[in-house]
Amino acid sequence: MFTGLVSDVGRVVAAEGGERLRRLTIDAAYDPATIALGASIACSGPCLTAVAVEPRDGGCRFQVDVAAETLARTTAGSWVAGTRLNLERSLKIGDELGGHLVTGHVDGLAEIVAREPVTTSSDDAWGPSERFVLRAPPELSRFIAEKGSVCLDGTSLTVNGVEGDRFTVLLIPHTLAVTTWGERRAGDRLNLEVDLIARYAARLTEARAAVERAP
Repeated sequence: MFTGLVSDVGRVVAAEGGERLRRLTIDAAYDPATIALGASIACSGPCLTAVAVEPRDGGCRFQVDVAAETLARTTAGSWVAGTRLNLERSLKIGDELGGHLVTGHVDGLAEIVAREPVTTSSDDAWGPSERFVLRAPPELSRFIAEKGSVCLDGTSLTVNGVEGDRFTVLLIPHTLAVTTWGERRAGDRLNLEVDLIARYAARLTEARAAVERAP
């Protein structure tokens, strides 16, 4: 379980394997002594298992295996040496829940339609915020609600508005600087995980409707 608060930006240094299984080697700033084999790390959305860890200058280098299902449903299949990833360690009991409950199970891919700077009447010393317009897959758009939560590339964000299958999120300068969002452009695809509560609420509603229709 995660919160969608990115704690480091890692970099893929090697990607080996094929369509059924790929092993990624990732550089990160985490202390290697704190990562046990089998630990879960969210890598730009998908929850992946650390299968090897070794120290390096300034942090660690860890490896994860990405199976066929994840390669098919996420952007992981396009990750190559040099790709930067939003990283988050798994939530511990007692940790601050600053984002929202995130499982690391990606539902599908959202596409950036537009990126627009948000200007103010006075100069902003930290730079402008940016509004992103995104398109969700039709089967997932019903789970996205204004002022609700959504996880995109491992980042917990608040939905500002919804219109059909399009929705908007606002990124403040800090988030743009400490995640991979500063690199994102129109046409990019992002790993989308809809809100866990919305998904279960919809499922319960569907089950209730099915019971009411039954003879």
